[in-house]
Amino acid sequence: MFKYNVKLAIRSMRRNPIMTALMVAAIAVGIGVSMTTLTMYYLMSSNPIPEKSEVLFAITLDSWDPLRPFDEDYPERAPHQLTYHDAERLLALGAGKRQTAMFESSLIIEPLEKDALPFEAGARVTTSDFFAMFNVPFMYGSAWDKSTDTGTERVVVLARSLNERLFGGEDSVGNRLTMNGNEFQVAGVIDTWEPTPRFYDPINGAFQEVNDMFIPYSLTRAMEMPSNGSDWGWKSEEINSFDQWLNSESAWIQYFVELDSARDRNEYVAHLDAYVSEQKRLGRFERPMNNSIFNVTEWMEYHEIIATDTKVMVGLSFMFLLVCLLSTIALLLTKFVGKKSEISLRRALGASRRVIFNQQIVEVAVIGFTGGVIGLVLAVAGLEGIKLLYESPPGLARLDWVMTFAAICIAILSGVLAGLYPAWRVCQIPPASQLKAQ
Repeated sequence: MFKYNVKLAIRSMRRNPIMTALMVAAIAVGIGVSMTTLTMYYLMSSNPIPEKSEVLFAITLDSWDPLRPFDEDYPERAPHQLTYHDAERLLALGAGKRQTAMFESSLIIEPLEKDALPFEAGARVTTSDFFAMFNVPFMYGSAWDKSTDTGTERVVVLARSLNERLFGGEDSVGNRLTMNGNEFQVAGVIDTWEPTPRFYDPINGAFQEVNDMFIPYSLTRAMEMPSNGSDWGWKSEEINSFDQWLNSESAWIQYFVELDSARDRNEYVAHLDAYVSEQKRLGRFERPMNNSIFNVTEWMEYHEIIATDTKVMVGLSFMFLLVCLLSTIALLLTKFVGKKSEISLRRALGASRRVIFNQQIVEVAVIGFTGGVIGLVLAVAGLEGIKLLYESPPGLARLDWVMTFAAICIAILSGVLAGLYPAWRVCQIPPASQLKAQ
C-alpha cells in the first residue's frame, strides 16, 4: 500500500509541477538555512574527545594582582594560563598520571630543495605526554622519548600536511630538517587530527587548525622560543632578557593533567593547594587560595565557546523554517482542495477517509523528502560560504552523517506537519455534494 501511495504522490506532483516546485523550494530553503546554523551549533558544542573528556583537566592557579581580580566580570576566576615558573615546577613534581605544559610558537624552516625559499610554520611546544593524553593518531613513528622532556635533544613531530609539503607524504622518521638554524630529527608524523573545538587551547582560538609541528617543551629556554599566543601580566617587572621573561609573573602556559578517578582529582587539588601554600611562604600568590581544575566539558563552558549569538541564529533560522512551512500549508490547501472532485469520486467508490488521509500524508512526505535533499545541497553551499568568509578550519564547517540524517528527518517531519491540516480538511468534504455538482 505504501508503494502504491508513493506512485500516486509522484503522479500528483507531476500533475501540478509549478505548485510542487514552490512547495519543494519553500521546504528546501527553510532546511538549508536552519541546517547551516544547526550544523555550526552542533559542531561547536560537540565533545571533541568523548572517550577521555572526564579524565583530562585544565589547571588554573591564581597568581594575579592582589589588588584586583584577573577578570573583573568574573572576580572568582583565576588566570586561564600559568606562569612558566609554575608550569615547570608542576611538571617536575609530576603528581598526575600524565601532565603536559604547552604554548604556541613558530619556527623558520629551511626547505630541502636549494631553490626553495624558507617559510614559517606554526609549532606547539609541549611535552611527550601530550600525544598519549589527547589520543593523537600517528601515521609514522611516535612521540619523542620521555627522557627528551628533560634534555635539549632537537626532535620534532610533524603534522601530516607539513610532512606532505616537506617529504611528499613519505615516511620521514629519522630524516633531518633545519629550523631556526638548528637541525631537528623527525621522531614521528601524526595522521589527520582536527579536534573541534580545539579544547586543549581554546584561549588562542577554539576553532583554529592544529599546529604544523610539535617540539619538546624543554627547548623553550635552550632555543629561547617565543610565544605566539596570549601573554598576560600584571606586575611591573624589569624584563630585558629571555630568562627574565621566563621568571616573571606573566601567565602564558596552558597546563593539562590526566586523572583517572574522583579520588585522584581530590588528591591533585590538595597537591595544588600544597604547592601554592609553599609559594605563598616565598612571597608569591598574595590572593586568597583559588586553585581549580576543569574537565574538557567544563573547560569549554568556562570559555563560552558557544557564543550567545550562535544560539540566537539557530532560533531565528528555525523560525524562518516555520514561515516556510506556513507558506507550504497554504499551497497544500490550494492543491488538496483542488482535488476534491477526484477525492469525492474515490470516496464514493469505497475509499475510507483514513485511506485518503494516508495518501495525502505520503504525498507531503515525498515533497518534504525532496525538499530535504535540495536543502542539504543548500546547507553544504552555506557551510562552504562560512569557510570562505571566516577562514574556518576544515573541522568546523562540515556536514557529517548525523546532520545529514537529521536534515532528512526534519524535512520529512516538516512536510508531514505542514500537510496534516490540509489533508484533514480535504477528508471532511462531503462526497455527495461534489458528485451532484459534477
